[in-house]
Amino acid sequence: MWSAWERVAGFDLEELTYEKKYRDRGGGVARICSNRPHRMNALTNKGWGEIVVATMDAQTDKDIGVIVISGVGDHFGVGGDMQWEAAGGLQALFQPTPEAALEKAPETKPETAPSMAGGFGGGFDSAIMECAKPVIAAVKGYCIGGHNHLAYHCDFTIAADNAILGQNGARIASPIHGYLVSSLAHVVGIKKAKEVWMLCRRYTAQEALQMGLVNAVVPLSKLEETVDQWCEELLNLVPSCLALMKRSFVSIDKYMEADMGKILGEVAPDFFSRPEVAEAHQAFFEKRTPDFWKESRKASS
Repeated sequence: MWSAWERVAGFDLEELTYEKKYRDRGGGVARICSNRPHRMNALTNKGWGEIVVATMDAQTDKDIGVIVISGVGDHFGVGGDMQWEAAGGLQALFQPTPEAALEKAPETKPETAPSMAGGFGGGFDSAIMECAKPVIAAVKGYCIGGHNHLAYHCDFTIAADNAILGQNGARIASPIHGYLVSSLAHVVGIKKAKEVWMLCRRYTAQEALQMGLVNAVVPLSKLEETVDQWCEELLNLVPSCLALMKRSFVSIDKYMEADMGKILGEVAPDFFSRPEVAEAHQAFFEKRTPDFWKESRKASS
């Protein structure tokens, strides 16, 4: 028998819900959900930082054996909030002012608000990878951009049959790079990882299963039940053994070799002032096909 889901006291998060439930014979599950259904669960960097806060709390709870990450409403999530990104959120993240650069990553204390420096730009992914407990992504509807690499950083991904997965960065001028990109090669292989990231295609749940991006596909109506079954199975195994196995699969140093920020400085130091970036944002909001080559035509005419 399981208790009902209950919000975790003291965690008044702005962009997430954070809940826990427990078995009567010991062991529990923490659930972290993107909670901006009016924005298809798109998150600002505050939300990505809140994932770190909740994950670190679940990691320290001795009664929690599994962490589930999902989304409120119809979708897992569509990545970063484009209004926040286009207003300069990513520029502040990758090219911070000296004052912003001094901000610390979010702490585990609930009264500590996640900082702009602690979520998307190198926080939620390492929090999941370094967490000694199994993490399951329960994916439904759209799982795009930041939410896609949130899902593939989890230990297991269970997808509903209505799931659509993919990346969006090169289409909307989101300069995500470094280990958030290269780590996908550890999941699906380097050729497929380049396809996913560089072509920005959309993949059905079955296509994602075939490439190894997800572990299982189930009917939407069975998603929560299936996730519960996986949690139950994991809770019946030795926690210390699971922690050892998880740590054996992941080398944090390998991921960190592809440094975010350093690559941007080498490849495109003027990224945020480039006309193609402004065109990508404008086309997104105007819901039209972008023209990234118009400036080249002007220069050659």
